[in-house]
Amino acid sequence: MPGADKSRLTDPTTSRPAGYRPAPAANPPRKRGRMGILSFSKHLYCRFQDDDVQAMGAQLTYYLILSFFPFLIFIIAVLSFADLTVSDVIERISPVMPDLSTKTITDVFQEIQNSRSGSLLSLGLLVTIWSASSGVSAVMKALNKAYDVEETRPFWKVKAYSLLFTVVLALVIVFSLVMLIFGRIIGDMLYKETRLPGNIDAVWSIAQFALPILVMAVVFAALYLYVPNLRLRFREVVPGALFATFGWIITSLAFSFYVNNFGNYSKTYGSIGGIIVLLTWLYLSSIVIVLGGEINAVLHFDRHGKTKQSCKQFTIPIPLLHHKKK
Repeated sequence: MPGADKSRLTDPTTSRPAGYRPAPAANPPRKRGRMGILSFSKHLYCRFQDDDVQAMGAQLTYYLILSFFPFLIFIIAVLSFADLTVSDVIERISPVMPDLSTKTITDVFQEIQNSRSGSLLSLGLLVTIWSASSGVSAVMKALNKAYDVEETRPFWKVKAYSLLFTVVLALVIVFSLVMLIFGRIIGDMLYKETRLPGNIDAVWSIAQFALPILVMAVVFAALYLYVPNLRLRFREVVPGALFATFGWIITSLAFSFYVNNFGNYSKTYGSIGGIIVLLTWLYLSSIVIVLGGEINAVLHFDRHGKTKQSCKQFTIPIPLLHHKKK
């Protein structure tokens, strides 16, 4: 319009017409670390489907069963230093394992203990640890998939992590058994040597059960922290470690209760019923371990403002509540 004041039509700071308002973005960026419970559940469910957690659990079970019996040999070797017997071990693990599996493991323990020789603690032990480490290698593969990263570390470093965590896990199991079996004796010795107050007895009674759980949580946290081919901070892996610890305990207790009271595995599978129960228990344990890693991965992606590519347009399928009208 001729003669009009251009300063009234144009914003001098942006050179845009006065009153200009930019159109809202079609997909505004998601705020980091602001994921709600529903969004978290959706992303976790998507990952459960997309990463095929059930298949990863089955694969992990396969490697765990291959490493399970070599691991038992290693445990027996370590138990010899702790002055523990097979009956002591079975007595303490029976509450979290079905009776059929307990019997199977007892038979294997007895057979290994009767046939072992002095060479077990030499070269044979190294071969045993190497075989048992395949279970940790499978966990490594599952966690890398959860974070969408490829394995680029050299073979020696990957194998070193697997061997290290195999040994650490064995030591944690032995520590837990020692605390559960000899906790009262250790508490009495501490009381006599340190002259602690009399009420320390009640505290120690709780500690002998709480310490193994705490150590288990720390080991899971270390597993989730160092095993993936990704630099993470300790606080980032705490949620998954807590889930794996208490999830494994609850799942084991629930499965043991079900098999002991309602399961008919011995009637269905006959003499191999104990093996089937052991495989099922390992499978459920594998699912819990993989899910712990997936939980950490969901929170990690959210914290960095990222979304798993296949989960961007994902919606949880909900069954139709009404039939379509013809």
